Formats: sequence, C-alpha cells, structure tokens
Amino acid sequence: MKKIILALSLLMLLTLTACGKDKSAKEEIYVYNWGEYIDPQILKDFQKETGIKVNYDTYASNEDLYIKMTQSQDKYDVVVPSDYMIERLSKEGLIQEINFKNIPNFDGVEDNLKNPTFDPENKYSVPYFWGTVGIVYNKKEVTDPVDSWNILWNEKYKDQIIMYNSQRDTIGIALKRLGYSLNSTSEKELQEAKESLIAQKPLVYAYLDDDGRDVVVQGDANLSVMYSGDALLMMQQNKDLDYVVPKEGSNIWYDSMVIPKNAKNVSGAEKFINYMLKPEVQAKNAEYCVGYTSPVKGVKDLLPDEIKSSKVAYPDVDKLPPLEAFRDLGDFIKVYDRIWTEINASNL
Repeated sequence: MKKIILALSLLMLLTLTACGKDKSAKEEIYVYNWGEYIDPQILKDFQKETGIKVNYDTYASNEDLYIKMTQSQDKYDVVVPSDYMIERLSKEGLIQEINFKNIPNFDGVEDNLKNPTFDPENKYSVPYFWGTVGIVYNKKEVTDPVDSWNILWNEKYKDQIIMYNSQRDTIGIALKRLGYSLNSTSEKELQEAKESLIAQKPLVYAYLDDDGRDVVVQGDANLSVMYSGDALLMMQQNKDLDYVVPKEGSNIWYDSMVIPKNAKNVSGAEKFINYMLKPEVQAKNAEYCVGYTSPVKGVKDLLPDEIKSSKVAYPDVDKLPPLEAFRDLGDFIKVYDRIWTEINASNL
C-alpha cells in the first residue's frame, strides 16, 4: 500500500513538475518584422533571459504587413511598420496604445525621435531603427557635384541611374526636387512630378528594389536612390562609392515597434520591446544591420569605429538638409496609385 501511495505521490509530483515546465515553455510571443532586420542571437538571448520564446516571421513591405494584419487570421504581438503605416494602423484601430510604465528603457531613446509626426503624442510606437534616403554614387565615374536631386535628371548619366521601384519614394523625390512636400496632396504639384519622372525615364537604367545595391556595387550603374543603411553597406563593399542627402531635402524614415490590437501576449510584447531598447542589445543589432541607425542614446559609442564614425549611419542631424517623414494620405493615395501607373505605362 505504501508503495502504491509512494508511486501515486511520485506520479503527481512529476505531473505537476511537467505542467510547470510546459507552462514556462509555452509562454511565447509572435513577432513580425522586415527580413534580415535582427541579429538571430538576440532572439535566443531574449528567451534565455525571460523564458519567452519568440516566433519570428518576416515581410517585404509595409503593404504586405497591412494585408497580413487585415486579411489573415494570424495574430502577432509585436510588428515593426514604418512611419506612415503606423499612422494608418492607429487611425484604423489596428494597434493599441503602449503602457510606457512597462517600457522603462524608453527613457534612453533620443529626444529628437520621440513624438514623431506620425505619432505626435507617442502613444503607439517605439523606434527600432531610423535613417535617411539619398543618392549613392561612384566618385570615379560621376564627375559632376552630387548635391542635388537634379543629378538624376542629367542626360550625361543616361543608363547609369537607378530609381526605386516604389511610388512613394520615387514620386516623393520628384516632389522634393521641385521644392514641394513629399506628402503633397496638390494635383498640380503631383502632375509636375509625374511629368518630370516621365521625362527622366529614358535616362534610367532600371527601377529596382534591394537588387539595385549589387548593380551599383558591381559598377553596372553609377547613381542610385538608396536608403542610408544600404548605402553604408555598399560603401564597405566598394570604396569608390559615397552617399549624400540632396540639398533640396529628403525623407527621414522610421521603423518602429507597435503592439497590434489583437495581440495575445501584451506583457510579453512589452518585455520584448523593452529588451530591444537595451544599449547593449541595440549595439548588437546595429552591428548586425550595418548602417541602420540606433534610436538609443550612447549606442554609437559601443559600435566599431567604421560604423560609429560614419556620417551615413550617424550624421549630425542639425547639419542635414530638411528632412520629412512620410505621412498616411488616406484615400488620396489613390491619386499616387494612378500617377505611378501612368509613369510606368509611359513610353518616350
């Protein structure tokens, strides 16, 4: 009888222990982020420190993210959209306000990155990385000064120019070149931008996405619109390349962490966001994602010399031309869609 009682007691103890382990092992969060945008070791370190497993998925564009959040049954605890998409998601009630009492490391975020235009009261978002958009060029092959968007309309560089295969980026560049806001809702200004891009088309090597990086690095084109993070990586691969933000002004972009309205593990999401703001974690991620700029104070000093001394990754913001973040344009985006279609369909 004692043996039976002992056996039953042992069985109950093992069952309770197993349940405890299962419970611990089953705490998890689901994170949806851009591809190749985090050091995989960080996810392992987070789980080791908190006991929370990270299920990690990636996407290629803000629009892909939006479709997933509105048309899929998949639920995520943390997603990392860009500026204008954060504004759209908040307007549509798809993300929730963050309890910053549970994100104490937010105090370490650079003051000039708090309360951005797309989240003016900083209710919904915590910055992940930021940067600029400018021109990467080959110093040996481009003999004219590169300080203006006008260089991308210079016939001297026909078939050497790469433009982004992105309506907001490319139309925005044309608008800034003409002295307008890259968030313009003026039909007149957009018509001018459209006409200028159609006139430019015979000079363009191609409209490309990330694959444009290799084309320039290999020397098959000598001028390209590029995000600052990609630009620094390219410059490390080809020492003849340089990067500039044109004098007319450009886009300052932000990718930020937000918590979807239907998140299953808000507490786990808050812990992940807070963890990602640790300076040592930021440094690890910034070194892995070469060229993308950390939003946290003091991180630059923890990075290798070639990154922390880079004016591409860590520029003096006060000395840059006027920078503007993309905003959500609501239904007016349909005008941009139409103009982009007309640009792509045009033949000169």
